[in-house]
Amino acid sequence: MEKETSIMELKGVGDKTRQLFAKLDIHTVGDLLCAYPRDYEVYGKPVEISRLVPGEVCAVHAAISGIPNEKRAGKLHILNMKAADSTGSLQLTFYNMPFLKKTLKRGGFYLFRGMVQTRGREKAMEQPKIFSLEEYGRLTDRLVPRYSLTKGLTNSMVQKCVKQVLSLYEFEPEYCTERMLGQNCLIPLRQAVETIHFPSDYDSLLAARKRLVFDEFFQFLFLMRRNREFSEQLPNHYRILETAHTIRFLEQLPFPLTEAQKRVWAEIREDLGGACCMNRLIQGDVGSGKTIVAVLALLMTAANGYQGALMAPTEVLAMQHFETIQEYTSKYGLVFRPVLLVGSMNAREKKEARAMISSGEANLVIGTHALIQEKVEYRRLALAVTDEQHRFGVRQRECLAGKGEAPHILVMSATPIPRTLAIILYGDLHLSVIDELPANRLPVKNCVVNTSYRPSAYRFIAGEVKKGRQAYVICPQVEGEGDGEGGVSLENVVDYAEKLRNALPREIQVACLHGKMRPADKKRIMEEFAARSIDVLVSTTVIEVGINVPNATVMMVENAERFGLAQLHQLRGRVGRGGDQSYCIFISGSEKQETMDRLKILNRSNDGFHIASEDLKLRGPGELFGIRQSGEFSFRMGDIYSDAPVLKQASEAVDLLLREDPDLQEADHQPLRRHLLEASANSVDFRSI
Repeated sequence: MEKETSIMELKGVGDKTRQLFAKLDIHTVGDLLCAYPRDYEVYGKPVEISRLVPGEVCAVHAAISGIPNEKRAGKLHILNMKAADSTGSLQLTFYNMPFLKKTLKRGGFYLFRGMVQTRGREKAMEQPKIFSLEEYGRLTDRLVPRYSLTKGLTNSMVQKCVKQVLSLYEFEPEYCTERMLGQNCLIPLRQAVETIHFPSDYDSLLAARKRLVFDEFFQFLFLMRRNREFSEQLPNHYRILETAHTIRFLEQLPFPLTEAQKRVWAEIREDLGGACCMNRLIQGDVGSGKTIVAVLALLMTAANGYQGALMAPTEVLAMQHFETIQEYTSKYGLVFRPVLLVGSMNAREKKEARAMISSGEANLVIGTHALIQEKVEYRRLALAVTDEQHRFGVRQRECLAGKGEAPHILVMSATPIPRTLAIILYGDLHLSVIDELPANRLPVKNCVVNTSYRPSAYRFIAGEVKKGRQAYVICPQVEGEGDGEGGVSLENVVDYAEKLRNALPREIQVACLHGKMRPADKKRIMEEFAARSIDVLVSTTVIEVGINVPNATVMMVENAERFGLAQLHQLRGRVGRGGDQSYCIFISGSEKQETMDRLKILNRSNDGFHIASEDLKLRGPGELFGIRQSGEFSFRMGDIYSDAPVLKQASEAVDLLLREDPDLQEADHQPLRRHLLEASANSVDFRSI
């Protein structure tokens, strides 16, 4: 069985199951093997009620006591009952499970497992899982993999399919040399893949994960370093010099540039007029003013008689850039002749836009991935700017650059990464940092709370909407895809939107947004939210970039413990964009003291770079599998914060290889060469090897 073998070849996988796997972008057995578990459950031995610790997942063997209490809240059925053992009592709550009233007999002993909470002086569990002693005994002390799921696909089904594949799969030969494995303390790839799915213990799991993370980082960094060597040798075909246009524009702006913006603008001016082609990253916190610096560079390009292009990750963001630049052009008499090119335009509109681009009538092109399609031909593309560059990947950035004769490259990212890691990760780019916010920006007010605060949060959101404001609510899942740590339910967008419709006043318009929606539907929802037709938007992190709504003043994040601090800070950046005071509410499903302390860092600082540095310090091995990835890069498993030591190790291994055998000509490096050539087809132009 090879990696391209269809998932349909597996026993028990029919067309219905194939369609479910397809929702997770799993089509082949190779895809399935690379769909690594998102976390693991460890089933600890049952404890007495008196020893239950709030904030931890525990199992308890207890008897049902008292009479169950039923009630309804809208469409929600709530069943409350008590369990007890010789050491104390425990409050149990079940949602939409009315049958348990008959199933759980008074006086009967059952094993309950779930997150322990406190209600006043009582301990409680919401929606705990129920086991027989025999069933739980088979799971005790095992590491059970938990996969990302979709409705209709169970964790057990995925496990069975993975076991089939591992028994039949023909693994490729090991591509790391013995020396590389030894120097970096890595296990063989086959062992790593088998172990990551079904680890025998925690130490073997960490060893497997380290190998897979190292491979991701090594591949990414090797391709980046080779790309930088190639790009740094390119001569500057477009000498762009400062004109009066940018000076006048700066004088007319209603706000002065910060010192950090002035410093970065000076670096860009020097690059554009230098001997070599510019290849620069502007890294700056949300709201630090990266866009105005990019507009200055594009204006200088247009004033020199050349074309510039600005590529955004979403249509909504591209349109916002287009409207902003149109407004600048009209208000300040700029020399821009901008044109918009996005996928949702009709055939006639696209044809007209392409004609303006190829003739040179348009000296500024703003759009999405549509800018790099084959039909788009540029007249004299001298500067290519990409916004939120990690959302594209290097291959797409290179495609845009390839539209001109080695144009200057300027990329922007609001992702706060500590400088030590940024230098490693952005190895193909020169780094500029805007580390200062405009003085007139109101800081967001933050609070970190547990789930008991929800009713107060709903009232607060309703109050802000009544004032004419809007709110975001972020959930970690799209739909009921499975449970979180220890079987604890994670909030999902689809169900939560319905919950809010029941909890908030009827006149408040609630809508949901997630990555599985059709692009046209996502675009429509974001446009309606921007137009204030929607009051509360329940979303996944798809809104992390690509939407600018100054009227939104509340950001509430459910299961905040499941996200990295840097990503939470990115989400917080969606509010505080207007003149009104904005607020961020982080709701933690875990009451562990270390979890709450970690989240409270967001209370103390609105500085993304400080938060990223703190995240780097705090993300240890104990949290490798519980926290959602930060979103900076498309690593399947690696996380630049918790895996920073492996990232540095991979960087050193790449440096050593490039010194000793940069073209991978030695016999020992042939398997690695073949692997990287295959990988490069999906990432970066690797023609030089």
